[in-house]
This record gives sequence, C-alpha cells and structure tokens, in this order.
Amino acid sequence: MQAELVAFREEVRSFCREALPQDIRRKVAENLALERADHQRWQKILHGRGWMGGHWPLAHGGKAWKPLQRWLFEQTLAEEGAPWLIPMGVAYVGPVIYSFGSEAQKRRFLPPILSADHFWAQGYSEPNAGSDLAGLKTRAERHGDHYVVNGQKTWTTYAQWADWIFCLARTEAGDRPQDGVSFLLIDMTSPGVTVRPIATMDGKHHVNEVFFDNVRVPAENLVGEEGKAWRYAKFLLVQERLIAAETGRIRHLLAGLRAVAASVQEAGRPLGQTPSFAARIADIAIDLAALEAVCARLLAHADGDAPGGVEVNMLKIRSSELQQRVTEEMIRALGRLGIPFDPAHLDPGATPPADWPRGATGMASEFMYLRAATIYGGSNEIQRGIIAKQGLGL
Repeated sequence: MQAELVAFREEVRSFCREALPQDIRRKVAENLALERADHQRWQKILHGRGWMGGHWPLAHGGKAWKPLQRWLFEQTLAEEGAPWLIPMGVAYVGPVIYSFGSEAQKRRFLPPILSADHFWAQGYSEPNAGSDLAGLKTRAERHGDHYVVNGQKTWTTYAQWADWIFCLARTEAGDRPQDGVSFLLIDMTSPGVTVRPIATMDGKHHVNEVFFDNVRVPAENLVGEEGKAWRYAKFLLVQERLIAAETGRIRHLLAGLRAVAASVQEAGRPLGQTPSFAARIADIAIDLAALEAVCARLLAHADGDAPGGVEVNMLKIRSSELQQRVTEEMIRALGRLGIPFDPAHLDPGATPPADWPRGATGMASEFMYLRAATIYGGSNEIQRGIIAKQGLGL
C-alpha cells in the first residue's frame, strides 16, 4: 500500500480515538440502541474535520478521495468502534444529486447533507418490489407544477428520523418495467406521508413502512429527466453494494468475539483456546483477510467513484456471509452461559447482570439483525443471478 494511504489510515485512527465521544463509543461497543442525536453528533464531528463527504468532488464540498482511500476511511472508522456512517444522504442521494440534479438542487440539498442537518431515507423497496425493484407500484401523477404521489414503501431504514426521502415512483407506462420511473425528493413533513415502524426480532427500531396518500411534491424536486430514473437508480445501487463490503465492521465484530471467547470457560480453559473454536475463528480471520485484499486490489484500480461489474456483487455476497458467521460464533460462545435475550438491556441506561460478558445482549441483538444481511441491499440470490448472467453469460 502506498505510504500516503498508510499515513492517512493512521491519521483517521488517531482522530477517531481522540474525537469519538466516549458515550457513543460505549453504545457501539456494546451494540446498544443509538439515537439520531448520537449519529448526528458524530457526523458533525467528521464534518468539522472535512471528512463527512470525503469521496465527494471538491466542487461540492468533498476531498475527491479515490475509492481505495474512501474504503480505508470507512473501514478504519468501523474498526475503531465508530457508529455506522448512515449512507442514505452522504453515500446515496448526495452523489445522485451532484451527478444528475439541477444546480438549484445542488445548492439546496448538498450542504445540509454534509453538515448532517438533514437526514434522508431511501424509498426503493415496496411490498411486492424488493429484489425485483422494477415491479414498483408507487405512482406520481403530474398536475401542473407538482406531482401527486400515492403508494407504499417498506423496509425503509431510519425513516422515523428522516427529514427527506428519495423515492422511485412510476410516472408513466413503458415498454419495459424499468421504463417510466422517476426519481423524486420528498419532504417527510408533507401532508399525506405516514411512517409506521416494523418490529424486528433484534429488539431495535431500524425499519419502517412509509405510506404516500395524495402527497404533493413540487416538480422542481424531480431529479434528472422524468421517466429516466432507472439510470440513476442503478448508479445508486453500485454505491450501495460497494460499501456493503463492510470489512471494518467484520473486523470490529471479530475483536468482540475474541474478547468473549477469552472470558468464557470451556473444560477449564478459555473457549478461544479450544481447538475447534480456535479453528473456526481462524477460518473467519483468513476469509476476512482475503476479502480485504480483494477490496484493496479492486478499488486500487477503480476509475471514478466506484468500480462497476459483477465484482461489486461478489463483495456484497462474501461480506454478508462473513458477518453472519461471526455473529453465529458469538451466539455459540454466549450459549455456554445460558444468557437470555432481553431487549430491555439494549437501553443505554440498563444494567445487565454483572457476571455477563460486556455487551452480551448487544451481541445477541446483532446476531438477529444480521440474519437480514444476505437480504438487504439486494438479496444474495439476486446477486448470484446477476453474476451468472452478466459475469458468466449463463
């Protein structure tokens, strides 16, 4: 790796150790419930350092990082126990706006994304259009200087915190399902927008249903050309699948697993020293190192904002499976202690039993949450289909 990238990684590591508030660090370490204010506080700290949108072009407030530098940055933050850098604004809609939006949209929307004053949600998935995104039914009808939007989105991450949602809606019929779809920016305070939480088994509030009932959206909030959003949607999905290779998060989880395995006893010695358990941890560590090497090689040769091709799909598959493997081993370790899962212990003010390993409830919650890792961001079955068709010509 180039010397300047090594120095940059150490700069990020040192900054994170000094600047990440300790209360937020504890919540992440123990996988406790985070609030919007926690994410916003950390993102504003990054913005003050000029790193909130480092991969953005200089003209729009970024630092024009190349893909490899961006990956090193995000991996190092995750390794150091920083909160997930929620991507809906800075990684998803921001690049769409500065790539395809009007000058007025760039002036209006980009600055509050970088400053973390506006949070965004992603209005893609619908009840019958998840992995088959082209099957979406939400409609937007043009009436003079505005659109009227009706429909439903689902699995909408952190919509309960969002100020805005970027939404795919059908504005006309086309020869193909991908035709006639438009990309709209919708104020979440608009009359007719309803957010309902979806309960998930990990005991946290991540996802929601979002309903649009005759929601009026100014025509000036259309990004790009009407009916041509499939191009913008695919551009965004490349960004989504690139950062889905969450190697830093996996390394952080693996460190937590090792700490638990060192504290839990099995046949009179630490669990981590038993041959079978140690071998499984080593297998995960080897596969993680291989994934990191592939990421580094792929991104080092990428042009533009992100690499294209089926390699991105492969990264998503491998990363999601590794995340699940780590958390499965966490449950195997905690299971020896007979620890029950109680969502009440995910509250930062809760006091779990003193003899539990640190963050035990959070590890169980993470295991349950990451059952979805092979589904969100495009299910792994769909990813394999894309690889077979586009990469192997099958």
